[in-house]
Amino acid sequence: MRLCFTVPPEADGRRLDRYLRAQGVTAGLLRAVKHSGGFFADGVPIHTDRSVRAGQAVSFALPPEPPTAVAPQPMALSVPYRDAFAAVVDKPAGLAVHPTLNYPDGTLANGWLWYLQTKGESGVFRPVNRLDKNTSGLVLLAMNAFAAPLLAQRAQKRYVAVVEGELPPGPGSIEAPIARRGDSIIGRCVRADGKPSRTEYTTLAAAGGHSLVLCRPVTGRTHQIRVHFAFIGHPLAGDDLYGGHTAHIARHALHCARLAFTPPLGTAPVTVESPLPADMAALCGACGLPLPAAPCPKGE
Repeated sequence: MRLCFTVPPEADGRRLDRYLRAQGVTAGLLRAVKHSGGFFADGVPIHTDRSVRAGQAVSFALPPEPPTAVAPQPMALSVPYRDAFAAVVDKPAGLAVHPTLNYPDGTLANGWLWYLQTKGESGVFRPVNRLDKNTSGLVLLAMNAFAAPLLAQRAQKRYVAVVEGELPPGPGSIEAPIARRGDSIIGRCVRADGKPSRTEYTTLAAAGGHSLVLCRPVTGRTHQIRVHFAFIGHPLAGDDLYGGHTAHIARHALHCARLAFTPPLGTAPVTVESPLPADMAALCGACGLPLPAAPCPKGE
């Protein structure tokens, strides 16, 4: 892919590297381009320490993607959105996002590379947000190294969860530091020496000893939503790692229902939504919780 930027009047006389950094080009990508195809101004090669002029077309080709050790594997994937810079995949519960020691293959990464292969394309797996294996919902992928940091800055996520106990209606927040739990490789806990963490939420409904909540993790700690609700005495239904019960659902009841972002080089925001999966809908039915008409209520 070749990127092109038209220098605006306010950037007249600025060094090329400083101008491109302001457009979101990272220092690492600048170095990689310098050692591959280089930069051009109006079609003429230009060094990064030279000045650019208003109206010039600055262009460069993205370097080839690095080799990946992840093998493509056949997998049915739902891809509700894709453009030249970003893709959104709707991940089912039970699917690990990327290979690990416990899950060396059969992951979303393997399936994504298969998806690209079926399109006659090559690439790498570059997730912007990661979900736990048993969390369902939307995963944002960057299609290239230029897009990845920009998408990470711009992405906004909303999760729907079913927690145990009946919370009061309306908004709430949980602010408590999160640290590793000493008795578990993967577990986390609230502890004074942990990293600052904040979760904002809105209780959408409460019935049958459970609550349906819409969550916005202000920070992005591992297991943040799960740990925070367990901390206030309302663990997620099915989350036996943090005190939840599996009577109605066999995994923690958490679903990434909305992703909103502005694509790189774009001005129009993109919003992708995913409805509650069948197991969480059945859980709501068993508890008498009304299902929302949309994955996320408007304005939330």
